[in-house]
Amino acid sequence: MYECCNVRRFLEFLFIDVIIFIVCVIFFFVGRLLIFSSADSSDDEPVFLPVIMYHSVYDGTPRDYVVTPEQVESDLAWLKNNGYESVTAQQLADYTAGAGGLPEKPVLITFDDGFYNNLSEALPLLEKYDMHAIVSVVGKYTDECAAADPHVSRYSYLTWEDISALAASGRMEIGNHTYDMHSLNGERRGCMKLSGETNEEYAEKLRQDIGLLQTEIHQHTGITPIAFAYPFGSLSRESIPVLRECGIMITLTCFERPNYITRDPDCLFGIFRYNRSGLYSTEEYMAKLMEQ
Repeated sequence: MYECCNVRRFLEFLFIDVIIFIVCVIFFFVGRLLIFSSADSSDDEPVFLPVIMYHSVYDGTPRDYVVTPEQVESDLAWLKNNGYESVTAQQLADYTAGAGGLPEKPVLITFDDGFYNNLSEALPLLEKYDMHAIVSVVGKYTDECAAADPHVSRYSYLTWEDISALAASGRMEIGNHTYDMHSLNGERRGCMKLSGETNEEYAEKLRQDIGLLQTEIHQHTGITPIAFAYPFGSLSRESIPVLRECGIMITLTCFERPNYITRDPDCLFGIFRYNRSGLYSTEEYMAKLMEQ
């Protein structure tokens, strides 16, 4: 004999099947959403980043590494009028780590060597045009030269009090430019590895120098730099592990080429910069800087 169909049980099974089907559909669409959203974040177009490298700023005769305050103001006005917004090293580090965004037309402004005029002349202009910059200091210049002859715009270096004031301004990040390796004297060029030096010897030498300045900056300002500028642009690939160990997340070179920033943090190691020579007009310099 055939067993009669149990309607109640049939409806229970049907209800369970419907619930399972709905759950599967939900998981399917959520999965697709996660996949496409991940693809979108990893497929961001590289961002063109022009980088300016200033040195000394004072009212004197313009030279390759000297610009007047009027030239800096002309540069900042040009950037502002053409829609460029300055970014910080921290913004770049956050962006490459997948956090935050960058403006449509970013520009990175840097100052090397730690001249006092970066505070006395450049900072007021950054404030006027709502810009930010990195000033990379040399520890020995601050400890010895600045302390011996401070606060002359033409040639003095930043004292620790000056550096603290810059850090507190919110306009200038402090970068590491080595403690005592900004020199062309002797065998070594800047912090470049010597030909006869082992990797271990080089790493220890660099670690002591960079680490000393990282410590001093932290003691005087409460911050630890994430930006490092190679003296004379002389780099060695063996320096990268040491710099990472010291907390560095972005390195600045002197090679004049365009930069393209991605979501990969490694793209910040070896940033190219165009030296701002005082021998060019703003229009001439910007034409060169903005070439892609």
